[in-house]
Amino acid sequence: MKNINCIAIDDEPWALQVIAQFCKRKGNIELQTFTEPLIGLSEIKKSKPDLVFLDIEMNSKNGLEIAKTLPQNCCFIFTTAHAQYALDGFNLDAVDFLYKPFAYERFEKAVDKAIRRIDALQNQSPTQIVLNQEYTQIVIPIDDILYIEDMENYTKVFRNKGGFVLSRTSLKTIESMLPVDNFIRIHKSYIVPIWNVISYTHKQIQLQNFQVIPIGKTYLCKFLERIQKQ
Repeated sequence: MKNINCIAIDDEPWALQVIAQFCKRKGNIELQTFTEPLIGLSEIKKSKPDLVFLDIEMNSKNGLEIAKTLPQNCCFIFTTAHAQYALDGFNLDAVDFLYKPFAYERFEKAVDKAIRRIDALQNQSPTQIVLNQEYTQIVIPIDDILYIEDMENYTKVFRNKGGFVLSRTSLKTIESMLPVDNFIRIHKSYIVPIWNVISYTHKQIQLQNFQVIPIGKTYLCKFLERIQKQ
């Protein structure tokens, strides 16, 4: 496994020491730690680490606000003593939520989740994506995706085998996980796998299951260019 670049931000030095010890025990993790949130955030934007460990209630900056400004595709895990923020954390698409004091086994489980997501984001031809549904991670094979729909605060991933996965992961984030050669955004609210398109007009497409989806005007030219190459 290649090294994972990480940054941890917490205004309590002892908490950073625990994370550092656990990272060393896990192995293959290069870690920088910061007790000052704004300095840590500046380094995150500069170095774009794979993973961020982020406390929530800090003296000078709230971790929830920092999470909203992280670079696209930056995975993060909240580490906090305040369990009431768990829902807020998952709403921001955190990989996991570690409630202090946490044991190494719980830390390792969270990091393994993050590694799976990092691999999905970095792999140019992923065979699956991993999404949070409530407090559970769901593995979805790429070839089982019928289409994906944005629903304001949620995203629905409809499956060829039936049913769907409902996740708070944004449509934009899911799009970044998908192989670009096989999926295309046809509307501000829809992404489809090209292989599932059986017919189309300039206003809509029809999928394998006869589902009809509109094509947005701003996406039409790109869609026609891609589909005609198939």
